[in-house]
Amino acid sequence: MDIDKRNNILTIILGVLILGLSWYLYRSLVDPYQEVLEEREMVERERHRMEVTRDALVQYRRTKGNFPPTDGGLDSLVAFLKTDEDMVARGDSIFRFRPPSTYSPDSVVYSPRPPHNRFEYTLNDTVRPPLYLLENPGTDDRIGDLERTTRLNAPNWN
Repeated sequence: MDIDKRNNILTIILGVLILGLSWYLYRSLVDPYQEVLEEREMVERERHRMEVTRDALVQYRRTKGNFPPTDGGLDSLVAFLKTDEDMVARGDSIFRFRPPSTYSPDSVVYSPRPPHNRFEYTLNDTVRPPLYLLENPGTDDRIGDLERTTRLNAPNWN
């Protein structure tokens, strides 16, 4: 084998190696960043869903005069969204979900993140005005507070 042929073979091998390592470097930088962007989007979708649930609780209170009780509170909320004439007629325009989700009264009280945990709801009706706490299990996100009236309807992420 002469030296020119050997140099051509080494050039091709090194070129392929450089291309392979460049692709590996590109993927090692882009893939983790893409995961961070997807996680941010999921957190925004979860928080938006909690805000929709909060808005539904406010509509419930406006219509019924009080928040639903702690026991079966979210079930009462879903039943309200399914049976109240105004909520049935205008629910999809009042409570807009972030894509790709679409409005459904049954899904208002569930997180969009798999495994779709149900939000936790607690009412403190021993103080005036009644206070509630809406929590997303598995995260630190919550809306409201059981002791401070200044946190009524306020999310903790703002």
